Amino acid sequence: MFAMQEFALSGRTALVIGGTGGIGREIALGYRAAGATALVSGRNRDKLDAMERELGGSGAPPLAYSADVRSVDALGELADAVERDHGAVDVLVNCQGTTAIKPAVELSEAEYDTILDTNLKSVFFACTTFGRRMLERGSGSIVNITSLAAHNGWANAAAYSASKWGVAGITQSFAAEWGERGVRVNAIAPGFFLTELNREKMSDARKAEARNRNAMKRMGDLPELVGAAIFLASDAARFVSGSTLRVDGGYLASGI
Repeated sequence: MFAMQEFALSGRTALVIGGTGGIGREIALGYRAAGATALVSGRNRDKLDAMERELGGSGAPPLAYSADVRSVDALGELADAVERDHGAVDVLVNCQGTTAIKPAVELSEAEYDTILDTNLKSVFFACTTFGRRMLERGSGSIVNITSLAAHNGWANAAAYSASKWGVAGITQSFAAEWGERGVRVNAIAPGFFLTELNREKMSDARKAEARNRNAMKRMGDLPELVGAAIFLASDAARFVSGSTLRVDGGYLASGI
């Protein structure tokens, strides 16, 4: 029989990579509200310190960890530090991301590498670094943040789109590999939410188009993503793996 407490995350440790702003910050705070020990990692020390305070930490042990997750070695060090301080990670959220809005023919190799290393390589190796430890224990949940760009191509965002299609693909591949060993891997595809990543990069015309094409005729509010993240991390989703949950206000359902 289903019980509402299956949505609770009490007694679990959840790490949000890229958890110092925008979507990651909201998910981390939501996990804390759901009862988890919520941890974040990022690269900006000031933002990490701010999240430490928001999560109610005092720095001993830390709740916010500095790590450049584009490095596989740094991911291993992060996993070691978190386990030393808090024990096993039950829930991993990959929310790291960057983009460049420009025509594909103007995108440099360095810009391409930055986007793919941040959005795809780091997600792949975060999944395997923490997933290996989850597999040894026989349990765990991974939630990757993709994008509407993992469903349709987007002009002036070819590298970003490639990275997010890649995240959608590895989400399904890891789910297929790890399901019988107790590790679930899912994704959330947010619609249009104004964040630090896109607020200044989207033109007013693009913002208006995003609202007008949306079935709800508005952009999302960041807290509206939290329920999906809690669901996928919780026992309420214990038979859900390899799925991408669209939280887009009906944008893709509205067609072309």
